[in-house]
Amino acid sequence: MSSFKNVEVTKGANIYFDGKVVSYSVGFDDGSVKTLGVMQIGEYEFSTADAEIMDILNGELDVTLPDATESIVIKGGESFEVPANSKFRVNVKAIADYCCTYIK
Repeated sequence: MSSFKNVEVTKGANIYFDGKVVSYSVGFDDGSVKTLGVMQIGEYEFSTADAEIMDILNGELDVTLPDATESIVIKGGESFEVPANSKFRVNVKAIADYCCTYIK
């Protein structure tokens, strides 16, 4: 799906890591939420309360999932899942455009 219809977009940006990661929240009629954002080249660690599906639309990054010792390469058109109540690390190699779906 390349676009969303009938959504509510929060005007204020979610800004992390001194502006190197920026996203906007998108709400749907069923109460679900996604974020659309961009990550600049760099290394970041994220925490999540809810499980997530991260769709990488463009770019390239290495991701180290919880309890993993090795990172995996994720490129535009690929995705990865993160369990609830966990942390994961990314090393962005090329600016990454993403869509994050939160699973409650």
